[in-house]
Amino acid sequence: MKYLIIGLGNIGPEYELTRHNVGFLTVDRLADKQDVSWKSNRLAFTTEFKYKGRSIHMIKPTTYMNLSGKAVNYWMKELNIPKENILVIVDDVAIPFGKLRMRAKGSAAGHNGLKNIEALCGGQDYPRLRFGIGDDFPKGRQVDYVLGRWTQQEIDELPTAMDKAIEMCLSFCTVGISMTMTQFND
Repeated sequence: MKYLIIGLGNIGPEYELTRHNVGFLTVDRLADKQDVSWKSNRLAFTTEFKYKGRSIHMIKPTTYMNLSGKAVNYWMKELNIPKENILVIVDDVAIPFGKLRMRAKGSAAGHNGLKNIEALCGGQDYPRLRFGIGDDFPKGRQVDYVLGRWTQQEIDELPTAMDKAIEMCLSFCTVGISMTMTQFND
């Protein structure tokens, strides 16, 4: 069985430690734990590893967030991985910081990366792991908040939340989405 885990984010050092890049940060941490390195490839950085008999491929799109669907669509086809075996890790302002929610499908909820994936991959019926980044920003300042750097308190708490997200990714690939949601969703 093959799986594709997609960490969403923006390339470039100016975005590296921003809330919007929590998908990149999470798959980077998983790659470190699996002792694999990233390769620059078409539309994405890619890596892969074996886990409990599964082939797990991961990508970090190099298309910028708003065009993530190009990379997701390309790699799904290139690797011949069905939509139900992909998992998109995405930041979510509607969820408190550090909380995680896996869903089998759902709306983009205003997230431009998810909107582009929907448009290019044929709808909303693909699994996603929504990583809560909170909504501690004044009215009209969402973009500044999402593209802003983590606070020190968030940095201190981030590894614990990312480790739980990694557990959820590996569970998704081994026992499936239903059992993973039952066990882990906050």
